[in-house]
Amino acid sequence: MAVEITSKIVGYRIKPDAAPEPEPALQDENPLTLRIASRPEGTLEAVSEKISYVGAEGRKKVYLLVSFMPVEGVVGGKRVVIERPVEFFFPSGQLSSEHQWITATMRSLSLAARGGYATQAVADLRKVAWDKGLVRCGWNRHGKPVFHDSEVAAIAWSIQQILYRRGFLDQDGHQVPVEALVERYAHRMTHGHAWQPPAEDAEAPVADPLEPSDGADKKSAGAGPAVVGHCPECRGELIMMDGCPTCYAGCGWSKCG
Repeated sequence: MAVEITSKIVGYRIKPDAAPEPEPALQDENPLTLRIASRPEGTLEAVSEKISYVGAEGRKKVYLLVSFMPVEGVVGGKRVVIERPVEFFFPSGQLSSEHQWITATMRSLSLAARGGYATQAVADLRKVAWDKGLVRCGWNRHGKPVFHDSEVAAIAWSIQQILYRRGFLDQDGHQVPVEALVERYAHRMTHGHAWQPPAEDAEAPVADPLEPSDGADKKSAGAGPAVVGHCPECRGELIMMDGCPTCYAGCGWSKCG
């Protein structure tokens, strides 16, 4: 509607526009626990590792693949990005166990990773035990061999070591806080390579730890349980497992049958 001005205009001012509404604060969304519906299409960056261990059935070497992807979230009102494992793959035909159970375990572990609780799932696998004696796999920070309650536990420990070297877990298998994961991913983007554990935290270097050595080298390589005799089958060293002298070399002989 037009307004007629009948008096003399002596001045004017411009009415300011209304102040813009502030942008709503971003709601926190932890990228560590954010659920990923499915494996994304295309290529993912992965780590392939050969795992060696000694158990009741002898020396074994298996291969394991862990895939990673960047995941975006909101922490403290700021958008951040971390790297998470999203897929575990164990190629078939590597163990005498039925392939269906290995496949089922890896699929469940992958689902746990995409659901945001891979750390707990791997820790639970380390608790799996069997009745075939201890399994030797890997070396601790003091250069001593690590013994596990089963092959499953040994493989789970190896997965933890992959995640540790990638910066996702600490050396004891515990979850690294999300703030540290953000910093480590930013380091990767800045320097062009993944975060690396400090030198003092790295495992003691041991050359081909599962290959037998001769004479004094074998005695000094370290380690493990005390030798209580020699195997009558393969002449390997015997150690005490579950109260029975058991062949440490891996032929499976046990005095208890």
